[in-house]
Amino acid sequence: MGSFSAKCNSCDGPLEISELTCRACDLTIRGSVQLPRLARLSSSDCQFIELFVLSGGSLKQVGKHMNLSYPTVRNRLDKVIENIQQLDESKKAARAEIIAALERGELSADDALEQLNKL
Repeated sequence: MGSFSAKCNSCDGPLEISELTCRACDLTIRGSVQLPRLARLSSSDCQFIELFVLSGGSLKQVGKHMNLSYPTVRNRLDKVIENIQQLDESKKAARAEIIAALERGELSADDALEQLNKL
């Protein structure tokens, strides 16, 4: 399996899981499911997290593997943490906008509920 991106190659929009298939019995489940947070990170952030985990959480070991100083690796980890937190903030902002549109009467309760469930 090749590398994976959570962004559309065409428009850079977010990708969603829409189908799961069992290779053993060919059962297929269809629906719309958002990717887990870590899967929505950039490939470089995912590679860093994987290396961090495989290094037993040792920033010193990550630094040795990447030939980087400890402070540089620590800054990289802080940036990944910030990127993960930003994923949550984007979702909170989208929820707030849907609720504000509902309060302004721009959305019906059903439409707002549908949009909130898609988040």
